[in-house]
Parts: sequence; structure tokens; C-alpha cells
Amino acid sequence: MTRRLGAALLLSCLWCGGTAAAPHIPADGNQVVERLPSRADPVQRELLRLRGELSRRPGDLGLASALAQRYIEQARADGDPRYLGYAQAALAPWWTQAQPPEQVLVLRATLRQSTHQFPAALADLDQAVQRDSGNVQAWLTRATVQMVTGQLAAARASCMRLYSRAPLLVVQTCLSSVGSISGQAADSYRQLQEVQKRHPLDEPGVQVWVATLLGEMAERAGDAAGAEAHFRQALAAGEPDSYLLGAWADFLLDHGRASEAARLLKDKTRNDALLLRYALALQAMSAPDARRQAEVLRTRFDAAMLRGDTVHRREQARFELALRKDPAAAVRLAKANWMVQKEPADLRILADCALASGDTEAAQMVRDWLRSSRIEDRRVAASAARLGAAA
Repeated sequence: MTRRLGAALLLSCLWCGGTAAAPHIPADGNQVVERLPSRADPVQRELLRLRGELSRRPGDLGLASALAQRYIEQARADGDPRYLGYAQAALAPWWTQAQPPEQVLVLRATLRQSTHQFPAALADLDQAVQRDSGNVQAWLTRATVQMVTGQLAAARASCMRLYSRAPLLVVQTCLSSVGSISGQAADSYRQLQEVQKRHPLDEPGVQVWVATLLGEMAERAGDAAGAEAHFRQALAAGEPDSYLLGAWADFLLDHGRASEAARLLKDKTRNDALLLRYALALQAMSAPDARRQAEVLRTRFDAAMLRGDTVHRREQARFELALRKDPAAAVRLAKANWMVQKEPADLRILADCALASGDTEAAQMVRDWLRSSRIEDRRVAASAARLGAAA
């Protein structure tokens, strides 16, 4: 995402719309190309009101920050990255400043994290916590970026800085996020459940966060029943965001419940990551529409490559491996993705691609990370065992 306002909005629109090199011209004038958000939607009304106020007072930092935050929340809710461009636009007067106001630093870091500009995001967050060591959001975002990039000891240290500054459940969720992928899976799971029971929070966003994490932890441990119970708790806690939908869909796909995944995602295909899972579900069902959905996804990835957009390399690797049946292309993408981010899902696709392609470098990457991080994930462990047997 460029710092130029017009280009930022254009790129984010292209990303979401899935524009290919040639324009799409509907064969039928009645074909629905896109459904625009209704102005009757309370969220859209609020955004419209805030935009109007900001256009009248473009230098109002509090108003611009509030609007940017609402855009970020909406991007997380429905997975539409155009809202990230809108958030950057709201912060335009301060975006290029080396030392912007503190709230802009944290929001800019959040936006940079969303577009995988991790070093720049960490630089902003370091500056924010140097100014105010009590900035809870800055420490949380810092821990998240450090976890995504595989800096697990640093992430744990950031989580520790939340003690006495954030509710205990938030602190423990942060610590369990790190512990669950660094050799302390069972203890992290138990401790988070205990704190959730003794120190609950009524905030729906926190409830979804905690239940989703517990579901992922249980699934990595091989406890399918426990994972499903946690995921359903997360789904019942509030309107599910795109991350939760993706995690739940992956659970359904992994357990042979493709028809449920397809029903879940049928109307969520504006988001590339959810379209990928929808196409995988249709393929598993041998549905007539499977090929067309895979082709739509291909045009989106092709357009992203033309733009130099590498945010969805993990999803593209999965697409090449599972839908296009091209393990050589898949492993190239998985390795490039691994150089940038190291979440459990990144490790899993790297292991799957290494196994399918016979790529020894990718296999060594998997073994090295399993050894250094001590992550416990039954599916990755099974793939690694097969890699060892093949070697």
C-alpha cells in the first residue's frame, strides 16, 4: 500500500474486487457484479456520518483516529481490505510524519501489520511504547507482530508488559497465544481456561478472541470435540469476523464436513481467504460450481501478482497445491511466505508443500522450526514424520 492517498484507495479496491489484467464484461446485463453496502446498515450510517464530519474538519485528530479505528474494525469484521485504505486516508495529514501523535503511531502500525509491513509496524510500536509505557494497545499489537514474525521470546516479553495495565484475561490470552506455539501448549490451554472462568469479561470482542484461540489450541492438540465446542462458543459470542470464519471453515474441512463449510461461506466470497475455503469445500463435494470458483480465485491472485501484492502468499500456496495441483509452484510460494511470517498455518502449508513437492529445503525449514520453537501441532508433526521417512 503506497502512502499516496489516491493510489492507496485504488490498490485496496483492486485487491478486493479481484481485477485481472483485462476487464470483466458481464454477458448478461442483469448479472450482479457487486452488492454495495446498504446505507440503511447502522455501521454504514455511522461511517457516513464520521466521513462527513471529517470532511468539514480534516485536521481534527480525534475524529480522524475514531474514523480510522472504525474502518479497521470493519475490515476485520468482513475481510474487505478497502476499509484499510479508507483508514489510511483518514490519517492522511499525519501518515508520512516521522513522529506523528501517539494514537496515529498505533493505528499506522496496525495498518502496516495488515499489509505485512512488519519492520515498519514494529518501529512505530517501539516509538509508541517509548512515549507511553502504559499503552495497552501498543503492547498487544507489538506482541502480535512479534508472534507472526516468529520472535516468540520478544512476544512473551511484550505480553508481560500488560500486567497491571490490562485485565487479567487479556494478559493471559496474550501469554497463552505465545506459549501454545512455543512448547507450553497444555499449560497455556489450562491456564487460559482457568482465567476465563475466574476472571471473565463481558466484552464480546474479547470473548471471541479467547474462544477462537482455545479452539485453535485444542485442534492442534488433536481434541476435535473440545475445539468444536470452543469454536461454537466464539460464533455465539458475537458477529463472527473473517478470521473466526476462516478458522471454523478449516476445522470443518479438516474433519470431512465440506458441505457445512460451503454453507457457511457461500455469501462470504468477497474475501479472498474465505473464497479459497469455499472453493476447497466445493471441490471436496465435487460440486458443479467448483471449477468456476477456483477460476475466480485464480484471477484475483493473478491480479495481486501484477500489483506486486504478496499479502496472500499463504493462501496462494494452498490454492496452487490443493486446487491447481501444482506442488512446485506451491512450495515456492510457501517458502517465500515463510520468510515473512511464521504462524502455525504458515508452518502447516510449508510442511504440506514440502511433502507434496519433495523440496528438501522446505522440509529442512519445517524441521528447523519444530526444533527451535517446540511448537506442538499434530498435523504438522505427522507431515514432518512423513518428511523424515521420505528422507
